[in-house]
Amino acid sequence: MSSSTADAAAVRRVPRPRADAVRNRERIVTAAREMFVESGAQVPLDEIARRAGVGNATLYRNFPERADLVREVILSLTARITEQAAEAAERESDPFAAVRRFVHAAADERVGALCPMLDGDFDKNHPDLLAGRSRLEEAVQELVDRAQGAGRMRADVGVGDLMVAVSQLTRPLPGTACLNMDRFVHRHLQVFLDGLEAPARSELPGCAATLEDLRTEAEPAS
Repeated sequence: MSSSTADAAAVRRVPRPRADAVRNRERIVTAAREMFVESGAQVPLDEIARRAGVGNATLYRNFPERADLVREVILSLTARITEQAAEAAERESDPFAAVRRFVHAAADERVGALCPMLDGDFDKNHPDLLAGRSRLEEAVQELVDRAQGAGRMRADVGVGDLMVAVSQLTRPLPGTACLNMDRFVHRHLQVFLDGLEAPARSELPGCAATLEDLRTEAEPAS
């Protein structure tokens, strides 16, 4: 048997995850995401398993540590928001309408409510997280570049400004149930978006925020 034939046979012997195992993993991640929004990232794992409709053993087999589950939720959220950015660019011929569509879609993913997870005790430089973040940044940067290049979005703002505002405006106020905030979120986002359209009605203080600025600010002082 040639080496290429042997390699192909070895690939065929690698077992694929069973469909029910894949579904269970997806259900766990979905349940965790919902409960992290509602109660924070320290919600008991057995409650997540109960909502997902799986046993505790199934949850721990997929995610031995809480940090593993938190990372998977962040990866899932990042992928979903990246898809929203790509879909907005594809569906909207007006570049600023694409920015609007993306911002409201990101709000529906409850990105602000999940931001506190990023302060948790897990490897923020995990290769999967870095790759997902890079894809998201590229997708959102493309939206902003197109809108600014077409003269539809004020030029003195950056992607960092956009993402900070989305995160802050979609984060529940202290002591306020997240679900009760839904009726305000899109209204306030629309006011914010009106301020992004060109021509600008005022001059902003300081410089446009980049995503690199946000990462630098988030790093602990040495």
